[in-house]
Amino acid sequence: MTDENNGHRAFRELESRDRALVRAIVDMALRHHGEIRTALYARLENPLDSEHGGAVLAILHVGAAQILYLDVPDHAAVNLAVVSAEADRRIRNARGLVNSIMRRVARERNEILARPQAARLNVPDWLLARWAAFYGDDIAGQLAEAQMHRPALDLSTSGDAKDIAAMTGGLVLPTGTIRIADAGRVSELPGYRDGSWWVQDAAAALPARLIDAGKGKRIADLCAAPGGKTAQLAATGADVTAVDLSANRLKRLTGNLARLKLTARTVCADIFNWLPDEGSDGGLFDAVLLDAPCTATGTIRRHPDIAWLKSEADIETLAGLQARLLGHVADRVRPGGQLIFCTCSLEPEEGEYQAAAFVNERPDFQIEPVRPDEIGGLAPAITADGCLRTLPHMAFPGSADGEPITGMDGFFAARFRRGSA
Repeated sequence: MTDENNGHRAFRELESRDRALVRAIVDMALRHHGEIRTALYARLENPLDSEHGGAVLAILHVGAAQILYLDVPDHAAVNLAVVSAEADRRIRNARGLVNSIMRRVARERNEILARPQAARLNVPDWLLARWAAFYGDDIAGQLAEAQMHRPALDLSTSGDAKDIAAMTGGLVLPTGTIRIADAGRVSELPGYRDGSWWVQDAAAALPARLIDAGKGKRIADLCAAPGGKTAQLAATGADVTAVDLSANRLKRLTGNLARLKLTARTVCADIFNWLPDEGSDGGLFDAVLLDAPCTATGTIRRHPDIAWLKSEADIETLAGLQARLLGHVADRVRPGGQLIFCTCSLEPEEGEYQAAAFVNERPDFQIEPVRPDEIGGLAPAITADGCLRTLPHMAFPGSADGEPITGMDGFFAARFRRGSA
């Protein structure tokens, strides 16, 4: 979701219709990045100049996105690409090449779009190979295909989901999330200003539901921003402490809570240095929710640039950080309490392997299996070890007009219970 109050000044100063077009072009250019790159390279007879070739390729990429995937007239897309090249003195002499390639892309549109299994091109080879190795080649293909489609808007509420769905024109999913197929501007939806709901992917809403929350329960939400899970927990009446390292992100969380008329204690701190108030409970919590920093490969549907910004080295680095965080925050859980570890990653090192390593190193914690009734009957999302693993192409129970309801972020969550003292 685009933040309407931040971003490049030139973008924010555009008329709303132009902003929408820019968003659409960028979205298609990123979502079809691999297809476009393959098509362009196949039509470039000579390598681009090493010094300024990147600028030429960027113009070609944006132009091709308009010709292939948007309702922009070919002549308009070609002309814009040429004008953009002419406006950049570094690549002005490449305007003839830009014109030629763009016209060829337009002529050969059908051939380009007919490529079989094109979705696989839009995932880096190393990432697709990882998915195939862990999930199997068929599911890897489905994961690639899922990111080709822009996701719907999902909402959570502390009120009656049916009422919110009726008010916004949405559909209540079996998990309790309200889904809106074509939402438009979020801040103009009914119920936004009076705090009736908040934006939260259906999968992201599941980990907080694994906690025995409620009035009198002391819960820590760690790496809490932007605050969807904090809101869920606060809505139960629990005493919630939300901790995040980023002051700016925490400011957004606080603003969201105010709009929702919910209360939580907020702390800006590095979790490794954070010392909660001791009190009569010795600084321990009934439950700790750790939404750990991760590669976020499960959110590629919403952020298609992630696939091209991450590397295998990032997985190793972040998995190491997650392990250290888990070991550290586990000591903040009271005997008999719960620890929820979750990530929005599809990588097993940031999910299944992490959970297995934790219980091996901490015999005072055991996995408390997730039950289908806790997650709206989404039984296929429960692993053999009792953890939660959602996949973007996974279908919800039931159907709409005979068609399966699909689409959610890729999430992993493990619920651990600490042994009684």
